[in-house]
Amino acid sequence: MDESVIDKAVYAELQETTGAEFVGELVDTFLEEASGMLSELRRAREENHADRFRRAAHSLKSNSSTFGAVRLAALARALELNGLDNDPARDTAALAALAAEYERAAAALKDLRDG
Repeated sequence: MDESVIDKAVYAELQETTGAEFVGELVDTFLEEASGMLSELRRAREENHADRFRRAAHSLKSNSSTFGAVRLAALARALELNGLDNDPARDTAALAALAAEYERAAAALKDLRDG
């Protein structure tokens, strides 16, 4: 697993604070909700709905940060701050990069969860 996908210090601190078993449940919830957030981002882009786009990006950023998914959080933060681009192709490319990073982070989190 690529070390840069998940900040292990952040993940370990979360485990210390809440307990490893509960973190496993949190990971499962995050994985379920994050895919919905990605879908919401795509729908908001298609419908040109700036507020929904920013809210979904904000939620994904915050939740990713909780687990130490640093790059995923950074990509979501950029979408949140920039909002909808005048050129939908740029948002489509950014969303594709976000989805790819989500897949990497999800795999890394599953590995950490499963020990």
